[in-house]
Amino acid sequence: MNYELKSDGKFKYAEIGEGRVIIILHGLMGGLSNFDGVIKRFSQSGYKLVLPELPVYTQSLINTNVKSFSKYLKEFIDYKDYKDVILVGNSLGGHIGLYYTKNNPERVAGIVLAGSSGLYESAMGSGYTKRSDYNVMKAKVEEVFYDPNIATKEIIDDVYATVNDRSKLVKTLAIAKSAIRHNMAKDLPKINTPACIIWGKNDIVTPPNVAEEFHSLLPNSVLYWIDKCGHAAMMEHPDRFNEILAEWLQKRCL
Repeated sequence: MNYELKSDGKFKYAEIGEGRVIIILHGLMGGLSNFDGVIKRFSQSGYKLVLPELPVYTQSLINTNVKSFSKYLKEFIDYKDYKDVILVGNSLGGHIGLYYTKNNPERVAGIVLAGSSGLYESAMGSGYTKRSDYNVMKAKVEEVFYDPNIATKEIIDDVYATVNDRSKLVKTLAIAKSAIRHNMAKDLPKINTPACIIWGKNDIVTPPNVAEEFHSLLPNSVLYWIDKCGHAAMMEHPDRFNEILAEWLQKRCL
């Protein structure tokens, strides 16, 4: 699904539905459409789904990092004057959400992490030396999922185009390095915001032990597993992901 983004000052975003604000934070190689299932379900269930387009390829190289993206998120939330938001982030998006929550706990009612970076991430960097080989990149994208069929030609084509664009490749590598360097292990015990950790048991990008470490370090967290699932649970098992999210929201009265 393609979302029509509003241009409002420096921000591009979509708002779908009415009610409590859920902000979707996409990953480095992931688009907003990766959350189609979440958006359809919760935008019809008393929530406003907000989809900001993160400036992963549009900021200067020096500002292409986790902290700068988190600052951008703060500026966006302040600009829109959202209160008590729920952040839902996959991979890099989860990392950005965590850093924002650390610095702005009063604005966040809850955070949902799916395959989040912030502790450890096995990036695709090792495959970039053969980025001109479509089949090599296809195999790297398929590895992200337990079921390789989830990696549609459209997804593979997008990744292939990104890593073969020199400017985007440089920034992709900068972001990956930033995510690895910016380890949040010492910060997590200080984040008391309710956290829902939804993880694929077969994730090889952020393996299961990463989820367990997030759970052990975040004092107010709940960990849910999805079997036969890789790095993007909301794509591979959207119905189960939504069930878990709805259950957690209800229990936490968010």
